Amino acid sequence: MTMSDIELAFAHPEDRAEASASADPRDRISLRDHVVEAEIGAFQQERGHKQRLRFNVVVEVRPVTGPLDDDVDRILSYDRITEAIAAELAAERLNLLETLAERVAERILAEPAAMRAFIRIEKLDIGPYALGVEIVRSRAEVPLRRTDDSEATVHPLVVHFDNAAIADPALPARLDALQAEGLPLILTVGLPDLPRPVTGHKPTQRRIDLLAIEQNAWALAARDPRCVVVATRTEIDWAMKRGQTVVWAPSKLVLDAVDGPKGTEPVTLALWLAETMAATALVVHGQVAVPAGSRVPVKRV
Repeated sequence: MTMSDIELAFAHPEDRAEASASADPRDRISLRDHVVEAEIGAFQQERGHKQRLRFNVVVEVRPVTGPLDDDVDRILSYDRITEAIAAELAAERLNLLETLAERVAERILAEPAAMRAFIRIEKLDIGPYALGVEIVRSRAEVPLRRTDDSEATVHPLVVHFDNAAIADPALPARLDALQAEGLPLILTVGLPDLPRPVTGHKPTQRRIDLLAIEQNAWALAARDPRCVVVATRTEIDWAMKRGQTVVWAPSKLVLDAVDGPKGTEPVTLALWLAETMAATALVVHGQVAVPAGSRVPVKRV
């Protein structure tokens, strides 16, 4: 008896893999009902706390040539599946299950033995039901990661400007001197010298403060046409590789970080960015306190 389309739609990914197999099916390994806690979601009520995610994964693998000899190194270990999930959850806070599923599939399909992956992820704490996504990806669909020099690691110089430095008529000359060092340049700023709403509520105050910092970033960009305000890691990488001077708008990266800074103290944010970007150094303008224990050299101007 064959399964109907509706039955198959809600079946375990292993049943779906079997139903879509070729006449010469591959071997399969599966992970069932793997539940982990993570912070994920696009809605405000999903921020600041973890929720349960349930993973069901099936991976089609190349048949092993020759005898196994009971050697774990000759197979795709189940641990590689759970490690792929853990690595992607730790890499960045995500809004969408779809994004997480894509990244887990890409990581699994980087394994030499993996040929096709079925990924189902469900949220278990949204209501009296499970909400989820399921994707199927094959090795042929996964783009190869570039390994040429264009993807080489870039180590920028991160520079924090206080408000006096932003307003200084000599700002263009200061940027000239920084660019003369020949390193990709990321500029960070602090809070503007303007009143801002005070809510008495930490989550909303954090967002207000981050938005105020971003207003100051745009104020800096207005002072010199070389400055480009960017918010995401992709935008930062793209701008640096094209020789643009980056001004960082912090909200997106800070709020989406798994283990990012909890407050909004501007120099702490600048130092976190410098460490995240493996910067050559953090250059600080103004009389501001710098947290101790930095993994990046800190220079004062």
